[in-house]
Amino acid sequence: MRVLAAMSGGVDSAVAAARAVDAGHDVVGVHLALSAKPGTLRTGARGCCTIEDSRDARRAADLLGIPFYVWDFAERFTEEVIETFVGEYAAGRTPNPCLTCNEKIKFEALLDKAMALGFDAVCTGHYARLSIVDGVPELRRSRDEGKDQSYVLASLTAEQLRHSMFPLGDSLKSEVRVEATERDLAVAKKPDSHDICFIPDGDTKKFLENKLGQTPGKLVDDETGAVLGEHTGVHGFTIGQRKGLGIDAPAADGRPRYVLSLEPVSGTVKVGAAERLSVTEIDAKRPIWPSEEPLAGPTECVIQVRAHGGTAEAVAEADGEGIRVQLRQPLRGVAPGQAIVLYRPDGEGDLVLGSGIIAETR
Repeated sequence: MRVLAAMSGGVDSAVAAARAVDAGHDVVGVHLALSAKPGTLRTGARGCCTIEDSRDARRAADLLGIPFYVWDFAERFTEEVIETFVGEYAAGRTPNPCLTCNEKIKFEALLDKAMALGFDAVCTGHYARLSIVDGVPELRRSRDEGKDQSYVLASLTAEQLRHSMFPLGDSLKSEVRVEATERDLAVAKKPDSHDICFIPDGDTKKFLENKLGQTPGKLVDDETGAVLGEHTGVHGFTIGQRKGLGIDAPAADGRPRYVLSLEPVSGTVKVGAAERLSVTEIDAKRPIWPSEEPLAGPTECVIQVRAHGGTAEAVAEADGEGIRVQLRQPLRGVAPGQAIVLYRPDGEGDLVLGSGIIAETR
């Protein structure tokens, strides 16, 4: 196949491209320039998409002997990812920008352009297992549970998955680094990026305040209605947050308070005890079904509501243009705007049944 390898400048995408070459595909490397003003150097694992990353990707492509290009997607990244991120926080929701980037940039904009240029598939360094069975994509968790990225890939459509390749799905991260060393790839020991790439200093609250300004409101006790303090904007909070609330006095029982709900119109942030965070029902919108068929009736599954953790056994069913989920046990810290992914455990690794965006919880 003609394969376009998305090369971020990290070790994972470099090894994924190398494996595509070894498999006999006609591979071309591409680095996505996502920042209009990329920094010149990374600082440890802070951020990505720097000039240094672009150079690292080019060096890896040169070593593999494949053509290499840089495509400027900065304007679309700003519109689709950054502006969506800011808008969701302003509306009191908690988005996942990596999921949005995969959906809108790497597997919409990039794949669309690749297909228009005659490529058959896009190859990335994501940790997930993908197979096509009788034309139906089967997306599963990776062998390396600690690096599994099926959660942030679950928003991809069946057609996008049919033209995707994830060569690292059956490997451990430690094995990938060893392989990179054996291949003499200079990125073999390069640290992973753990932060939101467009907030390299890791200060999300400051970033949002610079974008949205200050919109003062009140911190209110959810049970008594007492005003406990003031804040500079609901965008500085997420459901389940405990630290940085700006409340001087502890609760009457001496226990910590958590953010329970956000009301952007009134500017009210309601806080309360941890047990009030528990939810047993979730309604999601914008369902995506890798099989292209909604669930046929109530289905036993395991759901995940955060990229790392937040799992529970549940019964899910398609509900018109959404998904209704009944949890077998309560789950805390579930926020509107997050993705919910449905998995079916089996002997080959958890299979993604579908996904959606959390709209309401009870």
